[in-house]
Amino acid sequence: MAPVAPRSGDAIFASVERVNAELFTLTYGAIVRQLLTDLEEVDEVNKQLDQMGYNIGIRLIDEFLAKSNVSKCVDFKETTDIIAKVGFKMFLGVTASVTNWDADGTCCSIVLDDNPLVDFVELPDNCQGLYYCNILSGVIRGALEMVSMKTEVTWIRDVLRGDDVFELQVKLLKQVSEEYPYKDDE
Repeated sequence: MAPVAPRSGDAIFASVERVNAELFTLTYGAIVRQLLTDLEEVDEVNKQLDQMGYNIGIRLIDEFLAKSNVSKCVDFKETTDIIAKVGFKMFLGVTASVTNWDADGTCCSIVLDDNPLVDFVELPDNCQGLYYCNILSGVIRGALEMVSMKTEVTWIRDVLRGDDVFELQVKLLKQVSEEYPYKDDE
């Protein structure tokens, strides 16, 4: 007897996406575990995860801009809103909210109620200083730097540390003007 073909491609796509997300989550967990084994110091692992994320972010921005059809953002507020609502949805399958803006509009929080990176994670007692998802802060920092915004991204709240949500503080340090290696009139 021949297998019955599915009627809807959507079901297959959703199933593949779920498997890909689970595979990514488990692979990421293996990377963090290996870093903990190799580096032994939680602070060094935090730095390494941030640097890995930064390297991903500076490359991921091209894919984001190509696939999202987002027009050029006018300011830091609009840019962080696009990251939270479009970027997180595109790459992690979740949406985030942007809150806690300061009066200058240069510092805010990105809040995630759900984070697929921690689906199968429980931190042991000896890893309480670990920011398990520190790769995300690096990704945000790297992506923003590629669109001329130098930022500082730090964790404020973390569900793995007993908080109710994941919260990243994003602070704009410097808006870098775009420089071109040539002049248009030459």
